[in-house]
Amino acid sequence: MRQILLFAALAASLALLSGCTLSKTKADTAEDAPGKAAYHKISAEEAYEMMASQEVVVVDVRTREEYDGGHIENAVLVPNESIGSEMARFQDRSGSDVVLGMTHEEAAVQLARGAAKSHADYPFMIYQIQTKFRDEGRPRGGLIRVREFTMKDAYSFHTSQEDLEKYYQECYDAYNRIFARAGIPEVITVKSDSGMMGGSISHEYMLLTPVGEDSIAVCSECDYRANMEAAQSIVENKADDVLEELKKEYTPNIHTIEDICEFLHSPLEKSCKAVVYQKNATDEYVVIFVRGDLDINETKLTNLLGEAVHPAVITEECGLHAGFIGPVGLPENMTVLFDNSLKGATNLSCGANEENHHYVGLNIPRDVGEVEYNDLAKIVDGGICPQCGKHTIKISRGIEVGNIFQLGTKYTKSMHMTYLDKEGNEQYPIMGCYGIGVGRLAASVCEVRHDDYGPIWPITIAPWQVHLCCLRADDAEAKALADKLYDEMQKDGIEVIYDDRNVRPGVMFSDADLLGCPVRVVVSPRNLAEGCCEVMTRTKSINEKVAVDDVIPQVKKMIKDMFDELNK
Repeated sequence: MRQILLFAALAASLALLSGCTLSKTKADTAEDAPGKAAYHKISAEEAYEMMASQEVVVVDVRTREEYDGGHIENAVLVPNESIGSEMARFQDRSGSDVVLGMTHEEAAVQLARGAAKSHADYPFMIYQIQTKFRDEGRPRGGLIRVREFTMKDAYSFHTSQEDLEKYYQECYDAYNRIFARAGIPEVITVKSDSGMMGGSISHEYMLLTPVGEDSIAVCSECDYRANMEAAQSIVENKADDVLEELKKEYTPNIHTIEDICEFLHSPLEKSCKAVVYQKNATDEYVVIFVRGDLDINETKLTNLLGEAVHPAVITEECGLHAGFIGPVGLPENMTVLFDNSLKGATNLSCGANEENHHYVGLNIPRDVGEVEYNDLAKIVDGGICPQCGKHTIKISRGIEVGNIFQLGTKYTKSMHMTYLDKEGNEQYPIMGCYGIGVGRLAASVCEVRHDDYGPIWPITIAPWQVHLCCLRADDAEAKALADKLYDEMQKDGIEVIYDDRNVRPGVMFSDADLLGCPVRVVVSPRNLAEGCCEVMTRTKSINEKVAVDDVIPQVKKMIKDMFDELNK
């Protein structure tokens, strides 16, 4: 723990360290100042000694340009722009900048580096269940998108890519079993974009539901499934037999791609649409040309550029004419990209880079020259499956409940975590990362397993297995039996919640439905007159009167049957 605290303190003091302006004398520690954090100031020399011994890691959160201009030796660059606006940032009472962790790969490496120095220590995994924070711009959906959430994280460390892939597959299969046992076998795995996590391979576990936050491309003919962010867009263009000449047309007061196509009596797929962004770091314009019936996938764009972008603000000075932007005669002071959807397309309409004018008959190789095409468009409903090649893609909505990544050496290399191989050479461990959103999982279960009265919890994750209801707790006989059943259930290891409130039966049963426990046992004077209790499931599929002496055995059987059903 001391290493991590020192790590955080040094990270916050980076600017001072880089200028070597720290005091050479040790100041009073926080132990002498009640109410303050447990830290102490150190000299520059002490800091460099600690870094040399690899006791701590210095994290540099400046921009790449600032880092390249000068930094502490072996400092790990984690630029703000690579994390984006989702990192929760604020200032403490002293005015110091503080961030809240939204992912813990660096902490995992820091914890593991001292315990795994030899190849014989590998492979291994560490895990945690921890609170994460995200400056979510659109918190919504109960537990679906929130600013504070609970994650189960696991990190594996390996000496070879082959070993990682083997372990990755085991975790892949284990996660499928976890979600099935949690009561949502409907969860599917999809290929995903690794984003800021890094690595080359990643998968998300998605529950398909209309209320989902993510769009998923699913093929109805094969097993292809991918997040929209990662799904390849494949478009087929049939070249026209006759190539038209490039001709400028007067198109007054027409700005949208739909309006221009209607004006020119041309379908959307025969148009070249311009979409304009600006780079966050420099405000440089990025113009993407894509077929008129398609949209740009911003994740693909940022991955290609290697930096974040935002929708452009087009000014008079930039040389662009909004609504009339085209690839012929475009200003040179900007990045220009072409989507794969334009490859092979002929006789297109496009902007003429002149107010109230468009071109028709565009042939990109002839009129623009040789250009590089990239996959930048969103895959569409009814589009071509990248795996089987059929027009069978269906776009669905989904909730992400888990994700796994092959991280490679991104974090171990940047943080200088090494081990000695069999030949005594230093090597960087290869990492995998595996996460489950606990709150999202609960919300997903409720989305799938509920009725008009509340959730129906699976026995495996229910807050209690049995809801014991005592009607008329003022009746001595009923109360005595309910107390006895409660004690016996607890002794037998049955998880039970006991409601002996003096409320109307309708209120008690309504509250029981809202809690959603799988099994309900009702004790009442009326049933006792018959020598029985009422035993039912939350689904109401079983509702029977059971002799008092048989209540506990019947409850145990019902619980076992529920577990067996989910463990198939």
